[in-house]
Amino acid sequence: MAKNTSRNPRYAALNAGGNENTRRLMDASTRLADEMSRIFPADPDIADRHYWLETIINHVPDYIYAKDTDGRFLIANQVTVADNGLESLRDIIGKTDFDLHPQHLAMAIAEVERRVIETGEPIFGIEERAMVTKGRDRWLMTSKVPLRNKSGKIVGIVGVSRDISDRKAAERLLEGQAHLLEMIANGRPLDEFFRELILLIEALVPRIRGSILMLSSDGRRLLHGAAPNLDETYCGMIHGVEIGPKAGSCGTAAWRGEQVIVADIFDDPLWEDYREIVRPYEFRACWSTPIHSRERKVLGTFALYSEAVCVPDEQQKELIAMAAHLAGIAIERKQAEDRISFMAHHDALTGLPNRALFEEQVAEALEALRGTGQWAVLAFLDLDNFKLVNDTLGHAAGDELLKVTATRMRASVRKSDMVVRVGGDEFILLLNGLPCERDIVLARLEDIRAAIAAPMEINGRSLQISCSMGVACFPNQGKTVGELLANADMAMYRAKELGRNNLQVFTEEMADKAHEKLLKQAELRQAIARDEFLLHFQPQVNLETGRVFAAEALLRWRHPERGMISPGDFIPLAEETGLIVPIGDWVLRAACRQCKAWHEDGLPLLIVSVNVSARQFRERNWAAHVAAVLAEVGLEPRFLELELTESLIMQDVPGALATMHELEAIGVHLAIDDFGTGYSSLSALKRFPVRRLKIDRSFVEDIPADVDDKAITAAIISLAQNLGLRVIAEGVETQAQVEFLRHSGCDEIQGYFFSRPLASAEFEALLRQTDVNADGI
Repeated sequence: MAKNTSRNPRYAALNAGGNENTRRLMDASTRLADEMSRIFPADPDIADRHYWLETIINHVPDYIYAKDTDGRFLIANQVTVADNGLESLRDIIGKTDFDLHPQHLAMAIAEVERRVIETGEPIFGIEERAMVTKGRDRWLMTSKVPLRNKSGKIVGIVGVSRDISDRKAAERLLEGQAHLLEMIANGRPLDEFFRELILLIEALVPRIRGSILMLSSDGRRLLHGAAPNLDETYCGMIHGVEIGPKAGSCGTAAWRGEQVIVADIFDDPLWEDYREIVRPYEFRACWSTPIHSRERKVLGTFALYSEAVCVPDEQQKELIAMAAHLAGIAIERKQAEDRISFMAHHDALTGLPNRALFEEQVAEALEALRGTGQWAVLAFLDLDNFKLVNDTLGHAAGDELLKVTATRMRASVRKSDMVVRVGGDEFILLLNGLPCERDIVLARLEDIRAAIAAPMEINGRSLQISCSMGVACFPNQGKTVGELLANADMAMYRAKELGRNNLQVFTEEMADKAHEKLLKQAELRQAIARDEFLLHFQPQVNLETGRVFAAEALLRWRHPERGMISPGDFIPLAEETGLIVPIGDWVLRAACRQCKAWHEDGLPLLIVSVNVSARQFRERNWAAHVAAVLAEVGLEPRFLELELTESLIMQDVPGALATMHELEAIGVHLAIDDFGTGYSSLSALKRFPVRRLKIDRSFVEDIPADVDDKAITAAIISLAQNLGLRVIAEGVETQAQVEFLRHSGCDEIQGYFFSRPLASAEFEALLRQTDVNADGI
């Protein structure tokens, strides 16, 4: 009930200079008691002094009193008399606290006063809750000192008590605000925060009860937030109330976006439709304040109910404003956390769950199905040719297509199913609790594929897009999430291999092929580490002179168990896995190094021709890398020719053109390989800084028998001549082919007619036996 704060730093001023006034009052009271004990009523001076002293202490707003050693009041000022419910001094003289207050409260006071009398030590700055509340929570700061007669004997105590309720309320408010802000910072649940906020305000404003209502997401209704001391039935009745211009205090405050003070519920038209709801609870006043966001958007309402007809005073209005402000901070913090959580677990573009949320929830879904005899179907889905939409219509159209597709998939599944965007144009479907019947499962999945493939209109254009889908069923085709994902992924890639726009269900054969593929990939990595690659060189011959002017470097894999492996057996896997980049780098270095060695050995100054993969060509600063390799090897750039395919260049014409000009600036020659098999724009072709076109072997092999191939080949040669480019035909094997090419104006040939690809030593021997010149340089 009370605590001795005489050593508390907060009251150091009271115990030092600040106690001087209190001590003076105590001394004056002691002298008064001494004077009274001597009883000199006949002396008019003494009577006057007694009158003035009594007048002074009666004008002091603090409690001032003296008691004897038995706790009986000897004297008290008027405020002490009145606050104890008495009329005059004579009514309190001789009474004890046990006569005035409940026993447990009086016992606490008597214990403190007994200690002062027994020890002779004063007690300063006791904070205690007032026994007389005056309708509100009151606190007093009390000091008590021994009352001594002239001989120094303790004959009682003198006490002074000051009302510190306002200061205690301010302290409690500050502490409460700090606690509430800490709750916000720590992310405590919103309902827990609301409860603490309301209890704080209820403790500071007498005879009121608080309520917080939240505005629904559609902005039309108020939903129960917290009301720790309101009847639950009443809270249930107002939960979901529509806001409006005449919807009680809270509904109207949310509608208007401003405070609504209703002093008398039964006399205010705003409550006309709600009076019967509130009547059983005997509330008469309701003050409601909207809770705003920083942008002044209404988030909810903070309301105080009173059983008396009244309006809030200025201090109470400040408390209400503070409470509404803190509630707004807490709600916005929670909304921000919810948004962050949603963003962490959902795709920003489509709003679908992402891979992280899927992995959190899918294990539980599978566990729930275990032993039920039902299937969970996991499908990996990839949109076919989505990149073409992005490239032709732009990324905005691609994004819109993804959103439409996501909406269609969501509409095609049940609430218990999941649709997940993995990234790009890839999605995962999880269909829960399906019967173990293959036909039913496939029918459901085909319905989803059909929904995706339905025509859609984007930016005024009608589009259709198909998908490739791979399927694995729990538990037959995977007992864990990892197994299902891996198997469905394998099935999807199988669907792509079969021409896209189809559905494939996982089989053990797919797993065997995937395993074999992993082994080959591992072997390929080992081949790089163990330097198992080597180069063969095929001569390129000038048709006019019949002499070798260049050599194309062709990669071979010398496998320790399977012997020599041709590029067609491992280059596609290298392209798919990205290993083509380190392999291509090895080829470039080895070819340049061999060419430099031939030059140093006194052989003719040949050009070495190296094929470039799309992955290599897209590497950042690739032209600078080529220059670094040439400098490292010591080969002049004019002796290196890089062969680029049409499809490689046309994937990104502006980017390819920039890289080609960088290579041209270095001094490296460029050729277009397999010309005629890809798609080239003639307007783009004339801008390419290339020196040579290479006619693909597919046009040469049936010459001169095939009339169409003859026409195409002749056209390519004519086109190259008009563009100022040299032409080389590959795959030349017969004299008839050579004669046709020479007659058509072809500049150079390459093929078995002259020589198959040779190891470096054999190629060198061929050069030494052949009349070679450098006219082709």
